[in-house]
Amino acid sequence: MPSKTVVVGSTVGLHARPAALIAAAAGEFDDDIFLSVDGDGVDAASSLLIMTLGAELGAIVTVESDNGEAVEAIASMIEQNLDG
Repeated sequence: MPSKTVVVGSTVGLHARPAALIAAAAGEFDDDIFLSVDGDGVDAASSLLIMTLGAELGAIVTVESDNGEAVEAIASMIEQNLDG
């Protein structure tokens, strides 16, 4: 399964707004996408589950999916500052 490890770029971490944007993007893909921090993995299509990761600015997040394009798209979003 393709995966990519990235650093959270949002100053508030993966909280309400960034989590909602990521979940919406993940929902556009037909394949399941998973995010994990320290081994705890969640479905990237759920903003509530993303927020349970507690990923703050600078946290290391691994993105996994059978769809390499989905991995790249979601990983790129996590690296950005989505607080704006």
